[in-house]
Amino acid sequence: MESLARGLLRLAKGSARPERAGFLQSITGHFCASHEDEATVCCGLDQNQFVISDSEFPGSTWILLKRPSFCPIKHLEESQAAALPETLRGRGVDVGVAVILQSVDRRVLLTRRAKNLSIFPNIWVPPGGHMEPDEQLLEAGLRELQEETGLRLEPGGFSWRMLGLWESVYPPMLSRGLPRRHHVVVYLLLLSTESHQQLQTRIKADESEVSAYAWLEPHVLECVAAVEDGAENTGRVPNNLPPTIDATELSGGSARPSELPAATFLNTAPAAGDDVERVSTGTRFALRLWLDTLAVRDK
Repeated sequence: MESLARGLLRLAKGSARPERAGFLQSITGHFCASHEDEATVCCGLDQNQFVISDSEFPGSTWILLKRPSFCPIKHLEESQAAALPETLRGRGVDVGVAVILQSVDRRVLLTRRAKNLSIFPNIWVPPGGHMEPDEQLLEAGLRELQEETGLRLEPGGFSWRMLGLWESVYPPMLSRGLPRRHHVVVYLLLLSTESHQQLQTRIKADESEVSAYAWLEPHVLECVAAVEDGAENTGRVPNNLPPTIDATELSGGSARPSELPAATFLNTAPAAGDDVERVSTGTRFALRLWLDTLAVRDK
């Protein structure tokens, strides 16, 4: 029933037919050397299934696929894999879609996941979620955006493109436990024709999924994207950043303006122990790609 419940990833090499990716299979490692963490691949929908391939197929797009250097699937030992429940080992790899929503005044919307969520609680990410069977990429992104934030983007009010693919595993490090979730996240860039103030007035975030949200400016996002998870968390805020970031926090069914420490957005993932409030590693990857698009558009 799993394949009916949500979209599962298929992989293809050369002229071979796409096959379902296994839960314990390193997706990035399938297309690059074992010591590398990224590959340029082709991806797209083929017969309503999301496929990643090393060669072009009708409707596909060349795109960057990346994983973190500490990816648990990459470092999983045979004994650890054998310790996983058989039901988990037999699962596939889910496809997720996340939306980098840029306002016309170049702000990007990030949301903080609710503390009670089963994966990545209290982590800052763009709106997104699982891709459902028979959905198009944009359709899934717009649906998740509306479900989480209440924002409905009308045709003609935005343009879009694919940014990149990120291999995501939870927990994100083996030091925090064996893998329980395995996704490939498709990051989409949506360029709105509205300002962040106009969009803000229409946000009605779902408190069961979102505990806060913020519109971040490019100079803030540059600092956020520059942080490398796996490096030491210095706690220092660059001189060009304000000490606090304007945000909106949700509690008890109401939304209120708030100021959050800028240092929170610069936190790195701890190598061991409990996670901290931070921007996810995959989000930083997507923001770096987004900043590259700004540089191209500014030429």
